[in-house]
Amino acid sequence: MKVFSSPAVKKALDEVIAVCQQESGISVEAVFEPTSQLLKRIDAGESFDVMIAVTESFRTLTPVIDPSTLTPIARAGIGVAVAPDVPAPDISTVESFVRTITAARSVAYSGTGASGAYFATLLDKLGLTEDVGASATIVDKGYVAQAVVTGNADVAIQQLSELLFVPQAQIVGPLPAELQHYTDFSAAVSAQSSDPAQAESFANFLTSTTAQGAYVQTMLELPTTPAH
Repeated sequence: MKVFSSPAVKKALDEVIAVCQQESGISVEAVFEPTSQLLKRIDAGESFDVMIAVTESFRTLTPVIDPSTLTPIARAGIGVAVAPDVPAPDISTVESFVRTITAARSVAYSGTGASGAYFATLLDKLGLTEDVGASATIVDKGYVAQAVVTGNADVAIQQLSELLFVPQAQIVGPLPAELQHYTDFSAAVSAQSSDPAQAESFANFLTSTTAQGAYVQTMLELPTTPAH
């Protein structure tokens, strides 16, 4: 069974898939890419059985998925990371966060993911597109926090659950509440799944107590909209 998934839930899903395979015997092949890239794969005709992606993206996939299986599974907030050997900056308020990113030699953010799209609009809203955006390090592939480990940037901005994938980086914490942005993720079964019953069984497992525990442990939050 092929699963398309956003990398924002990868750390949790690695554990969830392992447990599901052990308990059910379902063999899972997972493809982790930003939602925008997964949509390109689908447009190119690539098949899948279950998709886990930004909830809003499913609006354009009605012919491709079974809408009755669309289920909220988790949401991700955005956080800040710095190099391991520097003092953690103050990002507790809007003012201190702005001071931190304007003082940075370069701020790294995703060029393809939901967190990067939001951060670009946030810079514009704060009037910092020129001051911060001009020297930004835009990461089109991989985990943004790697840029602070290699020294290409002083500050990394990405979903908290993805910052975890670079253990050498120091996670400072979430954006200030007034600036925080959550991305909701849902799962759905493909309308052309090779085994719809098996795919739906896996999709249901994504809302199990086991799965929810994995989400929380990997800095994801449970959805505000309950599963159907």
